[in-house]
Amino acid sequence: MPIPIAHANTSSVRTILPFAGRVLAPFILCLAIFLGCSSPEETVGPILDCEAKGNARPICTFTNPEDMVPLPGGQAILVGEYGESATDHAGGLVIFELESDAVRTVFRGGEALAATPGWGDPSCESGPGAAFNSHGIDLVRRDDGRLMLFVVSHGAREAIELFEVSGEGVDWAVEWRGCVPAPADASLNEVVGFPDGSFYTTKMTPLTGGLDLDEGMPTESTGHAYAWSAASGYRQIPGTEGIMPNGIEASPDGRIVYMNASGESSIRKVEVATGRELGRATVAMPDNVTWAPDGRLLVASLRGLDPALFELCQTLEEGACPIPFAIVAVDPETMTPLGPVFVSDGAPMGAGTVGLQVGNELFVGSFRGDRILRITLEDG
Repeated sequence: MPIPIAHANTSSVRTILPFAGRVLAPFILCLAIFLGCSSPEETVGPILDCEAKGNARPICTFTNPEDMVPLPGGQAILVGEYGESATDHAGGLVIFELESDAVRTVFRGGEALAATPGWGDPSCESGPGAAFNSHGIDLVRRDDGRLMLFVVSHGAREAIELFEVSGEGVDWAVEWRGCVPAPADASLNEVVGFPDGSFYTTKMTPLTGGLDLDEGMPTESTGHAYAWSAASGYRQIPGTEGIMPNGIEASPDGRIVYMNASGESSIRKVEVATGRELGRATVAMPDNVTWAPDGRLLVASLRGLDPALFELCQTLEEGACPIPFAIVAVDPETMTPLGPVFVSDGAPMGAGTVGLQVGNELFVGSFRGDRILRITLEDG
């Protein structure tokens, strides 16, 4: 979620940030004011210890693990790490082995690319470069049987980068295979792909202009969802205009899209062909959304936002961000919120941006910090 934290930098709150959208800092500050939040009475620092709390165990070997997807076989997950800059910490893709907790980088911005392009837009003939930053990701099995990873990337260019994923068990590799440049003036956030190479993605904000938060929370749309296919290119999905579109999921047949609007604290269910809204759930500042094995939607929800906490997280050099969050379940048929699956008051990790269930465990990533959470589900 947040707006690309590594897409621009944190020199001022008016700068569009590279992290989850580039507008996150001013957006969060504005949202905190809008919600009536106040600065904490006591100084709050980053979470430095790496100790378990209840059923939540932190794995402190990551850098800004913003999004994640399960790999076939159930022995590993692939995590997208948001970067800081090409010279500081380029974004990357890492494999997390479930049995051993081992972490292995399989791609990092600036690495040499052995593969040739061929997927996506034919005009994209060169790799993402040193400024590669992994934001939202999705993994699908193509019609030809190969695995395709879609990666929202910021940095040298705004694009959906496409990688081929190969391997089994815990032994995986990725090769860059092409990209689809973003529409003009669109800061993308999340993506959901399909076997034919088409995808849906969210434009959270414009890249330049059009988003002035000095006067408070925007009251008009800042973005929407797009559909892309090789035959037709991009088209706006009707009925998805909203304030800070963020996470996105879809029904397996692609007929229905579920889109989070962070600035509206809602998740919408929209019929893609017509734009007809089929339902809406209220979830506080929703980020990424995933499918649970039992068919529920799991939505990351930031809570208790405070300008001081967010400023702390933007300058974090070690440890974890302390912003409280929850992973909330939603019924996709009725769009009824079913309550939290997990709630964090900050420790042992805050600022959760994605909740991914694998078996009876929940894995939570964050836009900022050195860890993910590994949670044993009590009713799993």
